[in-house]
Amino acid sequence: MADDIAIRAAGLGKKYVIGHQSERARYTTLRDVIDHGARNVLRTASDLLRGRAMVAGNTTEDVWALKDVDFEVKIGEVIGIIGRNGAGKSTLLKILSRITAPTMGRIEIRGRVASLLEVGTGFHPELTGRENVYLNGAILGMSRAEITRKFDAIVAFADIEKFLDTPVKHYSSGMYVRLAFAVAAHLEPEILVVDEVLAVGDAEFQKKCLGKMSEVAGGGRTVLFVSHNMGAVRALCLRAIVLANGNIVADASAPGAIDVYLERANTCSNNGLEWSWDSSEMPGDEALRVKKVALVGSKQVPTREVRSAEQIRIECEYEQRQFIRGLRINLQLVTQLGEIAFTTTDHSSRTAATFHPGTYLSTCCVPERLLNIGRYTIRLSIDVPGIRVIGGWFDVGSFTVEGSHNGGTTFPDREWAGVVSPQCSWIVTPATE
Repeated sequence: MADDIAIRAAGLGKKYVIGHQSERARYTTLRDVIDHGARNVLRTASDLLRGRAMVAGNTTEDVWALKDVDFEVKIGEVIGIIGRNGAGKSTLLKILSRITAPTMGRIEIRGRVASLLEVGTGFHPELTGRENVYLNGAILGMSRAEITRKFDAIVAFADIEKFLDTPVKHYSSGMYVRLAFAVAAHLEPEILVVDEVLAVGDAEFQKKCLGKMSEVAGGGRTVLFVSHNMGAVRALCLRAIVLANGNIVADASAPGAIDVYLERANTCSNNGLEWSWDSSEMPGDEALRVKKVALVGSKQVPTREVRSAEQIRIECEYEQRQFIRGLRINLQLVTQLGEIAFTTTDHSSRTAATFHPGTYLSTCCVPERLLNIGRYTIRLSIDVPGIRVIGGWFDVGSFTVEGSHNGGTTFPDREWAGVVSPQCSWIVTPATE
């Protein structure tokens, strides 16, 4: 392995054996139950003797969480690992952290590895915050002298001085994760493996975590960072790897990898320039299903690219299968950094009326000269306020806003700071004395 390489994976794979319970007859005799139990005991004993994993069920299936994964990480590089749930991200980090062994392939690591895979692992509820700092620090690989030296900084970061000598079983969930992250964040390994730490805590603490991660990344240490927060990945990482079904589908710059992830994250298919779903995957429930969504620009046809100076329409076609009163369609536009540009809700008479089952089209008109130059993701949800959620928030697809030429000028002429870039009215008048 070259001197500048911290991690190298070659042909890495991890296979799990899962069990399935076959569908049994409606009526079962006592003889069947005894016979089935005896066969399970014999099979379990056989698995133990042969060193195989024990699984429950009548049949087994091999599932590859990772397969044929190859990549290299240079010393001091900060790499984002992104992908949908079940893509293999956590399995990869567990192999890197030596928690689990690969089924196939080889991985080479240079340097001490510290892992933050589950915030709070190793905390004892009966011990105080002070005692758990020492316990958790020791579990994570720090010496007692090292913990003592960093103790004040850990407590200050967690902001729990008042409750330091209180058993953690009395902590709120927010206090618990603050203390757990504070301990792990003050490790000093050559390689830091972090799994979704920014999913915990309130907004202020998440910002604090991001700042600490930036400090770690800027200190020349190698970092592998798993997150569903695309803004954090883009801010921390120059490069990112996209996993899907246990395989690497993209290894590119962070913005390029995020583009691949957002496109693949949609369960809808591209029917021309519209987004649509197969009947079995349409968002919603038994009362309503979303059929397709389209972005329409000034040319009155579906598109994926619009100008900032043109009005756009976002059309949502859905099949209503039951009588529903007070239905509400909610829409968000989300920037490439994961920031919500704005949220809007259907306040028309549609929400106050009861509609018969049928197919309907709801259209949201976004005014011209509002959106900044950049890439946006359409996100929808459907509910009856205070009564039921028909479809939780789901990503539909992405589109691009480009600059607009208007009378010899371009609006906007570049990407301005902020999530939106409205053309506001300005008035200049002489100041009165």
